[in-house]
Amino acid sequence: MLKVEHIGIAVKELAISIPLFEKLLNSQCYKTESVESEHVNTAFFQTGDTKIELLESITNDGVIAKYIEKKGEAIHHIAFEVLDIEAEMQRLKDEGFILLNETPKKGADNKLVCFLHPKTTNGVLIELCQSI
Repeated sequence: MLKVEHIGIAVKELAISIPLFEKLLNSQCYKTESVESEHVNTAFFQTGDTKIELLESITNDGVIAKYIEKKGEAIHHIAFEVLDIEAEMQRLKDEGFILLNETPKKGADNKLVCFLHPKTTNGVLIELCQSI
């Protein structure tokens, strides 16, 4: 793994959270994007070498909506950049980690992504991401 690529934060409303994080980070949101396959709208901020991704559920029964219902607005995942996502997925699978998707899928910010099941990572949802 090369570096922490971004930290994902589940939020109820981007319209409220974007201005809050612009003030907090003293940085403008540089990109918003919908990821229909994940039922989320996203907003990105750059802070140093790391990005912050805000995630808002598009549906009432989406993964982010369920997460917020259970845990409130909070850090949702940590994403690590990798050079070869398929090789890294295989390495982690061989090490005993459970992948939530068996093949990389298209994510936000022009990335291929794969998530690791939190029960194999001390309760932390880990995302692998590779630039397309």
